[in-house]
Amino acid sequence: MTASRVRTGLLVAAVAVLLVLVPWVFGTFTVMTFTRALVFAVLAMSVNLLTGVAGMPTLGQAAYFGVGAYAGALVGIHWSELGIVQLVVATLAGVVAALLTGPLAIRGRGVAFLMITLAIGEIGYSAAGRLDSVTGGSDGLSGIPPVVAVPGSPGLVNEGLIYYYVLVVAVVAFLAVAVLMRSPFGLTLRGLRDNESRLRAVGYRTDTYALAAYVWAGGLAALAGSLWTSSQRFVAPGDLGFEVSALALLAVIVGGVGSMWGACLGALLVVFTKDYLGQLFSGHAPLLLGALFVITVYLLPKGIAGGRAQWRRLVSRDRADDAKAVTPA
Repeated sequence: MTASRVRTGLLVAAVAVLLVLVPWVFGTFTVMTFTRALVFAVLAMSVNLLTGVAGMPTLGQAAYFGVGAYAGALVGIHWSELGIVQLVVATLAGVVAALLTGPLAIRGRGVAFLMITLAIGEIGYSAAGRLDSVTGGSDGLSGIPPVVAVPGSPGLVNEGLIYYYVLVVAVVAFLAVAVLMRSPFGLTLRGLRDNESRLRAVGYRTDTYALAAYVWAGGLAALAGSLWTSSQRFVAPGDLGFEVSALALLAVIVGGVGSMWGACLGALLVVFTKDYLGQLFSGHAPLLLGALFVITVYLLPKGIAGGRAQWRRLVSRDRADDAKAVTPA
């Protein structure tokens, strides 16, 4: 086993231990913030699957996040409080929604795709506010019963137990995406990002792969929406708003476009900047998020995931500039 694999293994183990210890170390509000960060990490992975892996930047994943959130809520209220049932139904609802809207979205690339997904997100937001009989309209859906993690067990009301439930599902989602990225399908998506015309020239049906990526991302975003419902026990049209999609894209940029663990770390930073530091500096959350974006773009243009190499280049460039400054003419 190489030294790099040993370091990676130790780092993964350390992160796992820290995540497990969160409810034992922090207070209720901080644990709730970590829970929201985990939910947001799953949403950020869905955005990264399209933006970083397939090369299709999106601002519409909040629509499928909302589909999953409302589907999970309705299942919990009218059918089953069991978590696995809510997750499966919500994910399937997101897949169906992505299948219906995907053929329209993938007709464009680049800015055109971005604008189409933005329109889809706004349509989802508007529909959630108008379908009062299904979504509760602007008042949202409340009275959602506590999710049941294991059949026969009581509903989860303790914030620490809810955190563990969301953590387990988020880890499973991360592992599933990691397997997908190492598969021939994942490699093809990277080829779609790097040179779509070449893939088309050698016989690949690139639109089919783009649609498959879109459907995968829609299901993953809906899964995150179901986790949101289980943890908050409330869902409203604001959970489908443009801000949600924009923050998810910001998390991907901060963490590193194309890196799934980077997207998760970016989600953690965005949520804590918005909800935790925003509480300390009341009313200045947008300013803090803007500062986070500017700092990341200036110091780490490839995000946190590419940080080491970028820091080395930045330091070596500064040293070279200093050397030129002291060299006599």
